[in-house]
Amino acid sequence: MRKLRGFALILPATLLVSPLAAQTVTPATRLARAVDSTVMRAHIDFLASDALEGRGTGTRGGDLAAKYIASQFQRLGLQPAGDSGTYNHQVSIIALTPDPTLAVAGPDSAKLAYRDDYVLWSMRNEPSVTVQAPLVFVGYGIVAPEYLWNDYANVDVKDKIVVCLVNTPGLQDSTLFKGKILTYYGRWTYKIEEAARQGAAGILMVHTTESATYGWSTVTGSWTGQQVRLETPATSLVVAGWIRDSSARGLFKRAGADLDQLMAQAAKRGFHAVPLNLQLAATVNSTILRSTAPNVVGLIPGSGPHAKEAVIIGGHYDHLGIRVPPVNGDSIYNGALDNASGTAAVLAAAEAFVRSGVKPARSIVFIAFTAEESGLLGSQAYAERPSIPLKDIAAVLNMDVMNLFGRTTDIAALGVDQSTLGQLFTRAAKDEGLAVTINQDALIRGSFFRSDHFSFAKVGVPALSLESGITFVGKPKGWGDTQIKEYTDQRYHQPGDEMLPWYSMVGAVQQLRVIVRAALAASTAAAAPTWSPTSEFRAAGEARVK
Repeated sequence: MRKLRGFALILPATLLVSPLAAQTVTPATRLARAVDSTVMRAHIDFLASDALEGRGTGTRGGDLAAKYIASQFQRLGLQPAGDSGTYNHQVSIIALTPDPTLAVAGPDSAKLAYRDDYVLWSMRNEPSVTVQAPLVFVGYGIVAPEYLWNDYANVDVKDKIVVCLVNTPGLQDSTLFKGKILTYYGRWTYKIEEAARQGAAGILMVHTTESATYGWSTVTGSWTGQQVRLETPATSLVVAGWIRDSSARGLFKRAGADLDQLMAQAAKRGFHAVPLNLQLAATVNSTILRSTAPNVVGLIPGSGPHAKEAVIIGGHYDHLGIRVPPVNGDSIYNGALDNASGTAAVLAAAEAFVRSGVKPARSIVFIAFTAEESGLLGSQAYAERPSIPLKDIAAVLNMDVMNLFGRTTDIAALGVDQSTLGQLFTRAAKDEGLAVTINQDALIRGSFFRSDHFSFAKVGVPALSLESGITFVGKPKGWGDTQIKEYTDQRYHQPGDEMLPWYSMVGAVQQLRVIVRAALAASTAAAAPTWSPTSEFRAAGEARVK
């Protein structure tokens, strides 16, 4: 309340701004100002409540979350953009719990120890699979023409089991690939995909903590229980798994080869794959469960010549559900930050577009993805079977964990260096008075490949994923890093990821204002965003638009 000469002066908001000033407010600013912290908090409070039972994929709580999101899209008047005129884009999921055996075949047979030596799972949608085949060491298992690299050159691995290293040769030689910065060629998912393209029957990835960026306990914790994936047609691959580096050394020694020497050779140009004088026999028996879960999709139509094209604003709504045993008496994994906050931001972004009345040129599609925690399955399913033609998806802006810690002077996003979408994001941040910072640790760990935007990058759609800034207003240097570490160590993927009393919406509002500005810029630009010349997704992007 403003006082003037001893009495309170209260004027309607419309009278506090001159008509000329009101006329100069840009659509982007009007849109950003429509972002409402109360709306965002209300959505998080409900989505992260015990009533939704942790929003597990295929569970009652997950279904309730999907219905809530669809009802909010309907309330706002968004057009249904899922299957058959609904808000739901159904995802078929198969879950296999593996019980494998792996042994050296032949007269001098020897059985390896599950969990201690290796982990293995089936790549088929069948209760039992078996493969016996010779081994071929294929170095890093990479085919990357833009880096003049082909580990599969002049070797036939059809119906064989390939053994490969994870990460890239840049880990050993900073002049190769992007040095220690992890490209997609270094990810375990790529290794499996390339082995299938080459016709291999199986793949074993050699684990070291340095190359994987996590220890063997993470491998056993992630790949020995239920393995969830999309139910898709089979490839040549029958089995896939990890092998401990010490166990791999023993296998190579039996074949008359030295793993350490071959690892050193694999990091140099001119490396050629090495067939090993050894066969492995693998069997995987699996318990199978099938289910469906929906992505929730709503649309604000564009206008003008680019109306059929679309910019996606997305985030995943699933979390880990209810698990036993309880942690400190709590068994509900509420997932407040991960990712009720991102889902709430998607809903608040939709509301900002509707409230502001801003009309996009390209359509804006709002998607709440399912099954992200199971391996980006919801976004992968949408990218493989989109409700809008893939060539017409101009850009994807993903929100996975919003900043609920407080106001910052900066902001970050994974992928700002990958495409011209990063330039639009940087400009939007500047308009909000924020500097864009680069998280080098995230680049080294390959964080770009670990959220839903990546499913679209793989098929050639320019995409980025929002991150928090690190410089918090009124806080000492390093305060933000301390908060993030505390969250990661104590609450991430734990029942403790709940709405805490001290959480603030101010930082999340800052982030979302940048996102809606960037989305509008991508919507109204004369041309859709394009990949950078050095991006490993440029070829997929060029193929997509053709």
